[in-house]
Amino acid sequence: MTKNFSQTAAFIWSVADLLRGDFKQSQYGRIILPFTLLRRLECVLEETKANVVAESQRIAEMSLPEEAQEKFIIRASKRPFYNISPMDLSKMGQSDIKDNLNTYVQSFSKDAREIFEHFKFEEFVGQLADANLLYKVVQMFANTDLSPETISNHEMGFVFEELIRRFAESSNETAGEHFTPRDIVRLTTSLVFMEDDDALTKDGIIRTIYDPTAGTGGFLSSGMEYVLELNPDAVMRTYGQELNPESYAICKADMLIKGQEVNNIKLGNTLSSDQLVAEKFDYMLSNPPFGVDWKKISGEINDEHTQKGFDGRFGAGLPRVSDGSLLFLMHLISKMRPITGDDKATDNSSNQNSNQGSRIGIILNGSPLFTGGAGSGESEIRRYILEADLLEAIIALPNDMFYNTGIATYIWILSNKKTPERRGKVQLIDGSNLYSKMRKSLGSKRNEMNDDDIKTITRSFGNFEVVDARVLNKPEEVKSNRGRQSANPKAEPAKTFASKIFKTHEFGYRRITIERPLRLSAQLSDSAIDSLRYAPKPFDMVMPALYEAFGCEWATNNDSDSYGDLSAVTLEARAMIKADFSELKESQIKDVLDSKVWQSQLVLMNKAKALQAAIGARQFDDFNEFEKVFKQALKDADVNLDTKEKKQLMDAITWKNPDAEPVIKKAVKVTNPLYGAFSYKPANSNKLAKIVEFQTDSDLRDYENVPLNPEITTTELIESYFAREVRPHVPDAWINADKTDAIDDEIGIVGFEIPFNRHFYVYEPPRALADIDADLDAVSSEIMQLLGEVHS
Repeated sequence: MTKNFSQTAAFIWSVADLLRGDFKQSQYGRIILPFTLLRRLECVLEETKANVVAESQRIAEMSLPEEAQEKFIIRASKRPFYNISPMDLSKMGQSDIKDNLNTYVQSFSKDAREIFEHFKFEEFVGQLADANLLYKVVQMFANTDLSPETISNHEMGFVFEELIRRFAESSNETAGEHFTPRDIVRLTTSLVFMEDDDALTKDGIIRTIYDPTAGTGGFLSSGMEYVLELNPDAVMRTYGQELNPESYAICKADMLIKGQEVNNIKLGNTLSSDQLVAEKFDYMLSNPPFGVDWKKISGEINDEHTQKGFDGRFGAGLPRVSDGSLLFLMHLISKMRPITGDDKATDNSSNQNSNQGSRIGIILNGSPLFTGGAGSGESEIRRYILEADLLEAIIALPNDMFYNTGIATYIWILSNKKTPERRGKVQLIDGSNLYSKMRKSLGSKRNEMNDDDIKTITRSFGNFEVVDARVLNKPEEVKSNRGRQSANPKAEPAKTFASKIFKTHEFGYRRITIERPLRLSAQLSDSAIDSLRYAPKPFDMVMPALYEAFGCEWATNNDSDSYGDLSAVTLEARAMIKADFSELKESQIKDVLDSKVWQSQLVLMNKAKALQAAIGARQFDDFNEFEKVFKQALKDADVNLDTKEKKQLMDAITWKNPDAEPVIKKAVKVTNPLYGAFSYKPANSNKLAKIVEFQTDSDLRDYENVPLNPEITTTELIESYFAREVRPHVPDAWINADKTDAIDDEIGIVGFEIPFNRHFYVYEPPRALADIDADLDAVSSEIMQLLGEVHS
């Protein structure tokens, strides 16, 4: 930040010293910001003030319609706004200052008046008057020079941002939700516009720029400045929407001063209520809030997704409700101008936006790169973007670049008008080391990018080049010298810059489900049968405790009414349950104290004993054989089991055993071991082999991500991968052919992720063991010496 506007912002914020005591800290910004805007507007209008007042007085006598009057006054103002009052802040006087100030604000044109309404300016003016502070505040701002000659529009943006940052800190709000640091704004703007530099220099250019999270208008201003530096005669029309009323008011004031059509700046939630629904734009820039959930508006979002599909904004999918970043990205994609003609526009068509397409720059955290597996909303969104070939580049930014967070952040550049050499490809640029430490931190912002850092990235992007890790000429990090220093410290890795280019399909994979057979052993042992005395969860722990305490004398014949009767000890049983099993709900306590639950378990246990008498207690390692024996035993013992009883019994007497025979699901006609149809005969059996499918073991189920390869068929892709990577290690595995992709209906579910850090990972060998041992010995010696001093 330059000394000029930094000092100006600090001076303006010193108004807080006047407010302290009479106002809460959270109210300082709501007073200081609108007064700063008022003074700025006043200074901008000062040059034509006399002409405007004279013209308004002249036409007041002509009885013209309001619209006609406004046109005459705007012509005199030479600005898209005006103030017809002969007063200004320096002429308010001390008596009747409240009424004078309100009248002065009401004398602005409609768009300017609305700005102060969003700040609830009149309400705070009344509070200042009641505290006898209004005159002092007005005088302080009247003596502050905010004229364009002293502070440019660009610098005034910095002033507003610094004031908002201070306001956010004083009220424990998040400054970064309202504006983006200007170094990041410059970089993002350059990346979005630089590919169109040639087109933007042509005569009569008309372009639109849009920010769905406009904040104070930093991206809109930067986009305008970039184009007008290239071509002063170009026409840039700005559009935006902002949720925060104060930020919206500042953005609107900034666009008003710059001669923009302020009706194109909207107030409201972009995701739930798009107020520019029919518009398409040439350029779009956005820094949506990181990791903000969209639970409050999930109804509107889900409805648009399900009812409109790809005719709406969110057809590709929905991310998890805890992070709405990708919703903003899909919103921007929906605003892209379609390319409707020949890509090579003539000079005449450069004014018409019919075939130009659009470019997007959006700042996101790391989550949208990889969160969500194949088939998830996030993966499907990435899939749509990459398969539609919209993604040009992703740039990793340094940490600690934003006012409200120090996390890793990335700039995504998207376009539907890629140059031929970029088609089907994505560039990843690692700019995470391109920064300098700030002399003084601003919130969480400790690092900044200078012009050389920005040029390094834009040059690499513009050249669409691969850059192997190149060591940067950056100073080493200043380490803390507190505490004991290692004699052989680990060398810090060199700060590097790199760029890589990938084909879009290289980020995709097909997730196949790998199944393995269920292998069970079975045994009607005494301990297994005894466990049937107790119901399964949530009673499997409390019932044994109750039985041991109160039930050891219960008769165990099926006809006994006394079995499970706890009526005589209900109070003691309840006390024990409350003390030792507090997780049980009241309804569950009532159930476990009911003798019917105990008696139904007794019936099941006695049925198991009858089956044991028919089958015996030997262990079966072939469940297929056991099942036949078990069915015959049911007949022989005249035992009937309902579904619930059979499940609990089988859970008690069976267990998974890797050495047991696989459990057969059904017989089939054609062998196909790749997809689970095996020729099988049990070990040590003289029977002929038969073709079967096995029951699957969900605990052994695994997933393999097979990299996409468009040069071969899906069948060849997954079968060759399976034969190479799976079968040598687990010969009894097979591919689950029922798990197919919802879009292409082929085996496996397609997923996309962009593992940025993996592509730029550089192996760092650990320190030598001798150095580590030396440090440990030194620390141990130091500890022993200190202990000796304590004992002495």
